[in-house]
Amino acid sequence: MRMAIYIAIAIPAFLLGGAYILQYGFGLYPCEMCWWQRYPHFAALLFGLLAYFTPKYAKLMIALSAFSIALSGLIGGFHAGVEYGWWEGITGCAVTASSDVDILESIMNAPLVRCDVAPWELFGISLAGYNFIFSLLAAILIMKTILKR
Repeated sequence: MRMAIYIAIAIPAFLLGGAYILQYGFGLYPCEMCWWQRYPHFAALLFGLLAYFTPKYAKLMIALSAFSIALSGLIGGFHAGVEYGWWEGITGCAVTASSDVDILESIMNAPLVRCDVAPWELFGISLAGYNFIFSLLAAILIMKTILKR
């Protein structure tokens, strides 16, 4: 059970940490669908921490963490399909506006991040594709670990 808790905490922390390092360290800003992939990882991290600190509900929290990780992976798979042109996305690109400057000026000067173009690939796989792979494998590993008992 401890191993499942550690995986449920480590995987979303690792993937979110990598996303933020790429964003702020290397200028790979997220599109709207990239953000959609982050939200379930935040929830998974919270569930993993709750599993660690509330042993009575650990199995439920680990299962919820695994579900959240898998959900992020499925969103990543959908996003990767959009990037590879397998299907159309269901969203336009998002631009955030700051309230302390002119909104129109903020929108006009904001970098446009397209959801249908992969900003980075390794071995032909985009970041969304790697999220799909790592997240689904992690979710399966977590569920196998807690069901092994």
